[in-house]
Amino acid sequence: MATEGQFEYESVLCVKPEVNVYRIPPRASNRAIRAADWKLDAPDWTGRMRVTARGKVVYVKLEDKISGELFAQAPVDEYPGIAVETVSDSSRYFVLRIQDDNGRSAFIGIGFGDRGDAFDFNVALQDHFKWVKQEDEFTKQAQAPDSTPKLDLGFKEGQTITLNIGQSKKKDRSRPQGSGGLGLLPPPPGGKLAPPPSSRSTNHNTQPPAGGSDTGCLLDLDSSNSNSVAPSNPTSTSSSDLWGDFDSVSPNFSSKSQQWD
Repeated sequence: MATEGQFEYESVLCVKPEVNVYRIPPRASNRAIRAADWKLDAPDWTGRMRVTARGKVVYVKLEDKISGELFAQAPVDEYPGIAVETVSDSSRYFVLRIQDDNGRSAFIGIGFGDRGDAFDFNVALQDHFKWVKQEDEFTKQAQAPDSTPKLDLGFKEGQTITLNIGQSKKKDRSRPQGSGGLGLLPPPPGGKLAPPPSSRSTNHNTQPPAGGSDTGCLLDLDSSNSNSVAPSNPTSTSSSDLWGDFDSVSPNFSSKSQQWD
């Protein structure tokens, strides 16, 4: 019978064209592992590394460069963990726990010639298990009942609200507006409008008549003329002086004319 993991697709996380494999001595104590204890100048195997993921498990596969034949693989279910460990004296070397189909396991050392390859391998493992952690949290939240109190925004029984819509517009329309924003005054009784005050009467501080007849207007004009002072006429004065000189000269002129006769 096929298991659930066989139906999951396999994704490739990282591929490195060259990786070195070393036999490492058994761990004598709990002290940190050092790559300097390995024979770094004589690797036991060199090939290609391919990192894949199937579900939540990562598989570090060591394959032949040309044929692609599988040399060994290390299943990784957590990182950092016992399946992949770093060394204390370098960032380019790691310790892998490889397993065969029968479940037997062994520890080997791997190393990269370039620090960039080691960095990509480390980041690929970190990103995958970060995604696994988020998926587990989402699953727990979906399964756990929501214990937070819910906010009830519905109307209670018998509760009503009142909405005042459009009243402000009706008030504005009921108020007639004239030019300049002032209200229009009603016409006077009798159907006649009073004439506008004249500029001349306004200047002489005269009050407009109570009635609206033409006689009142004429009286206003007479009163304004009476209050005003008539200006002097220099032309008439000068003309009288000229005639006066003429009168003073005319008797002499008449006597001479009589002598000529």
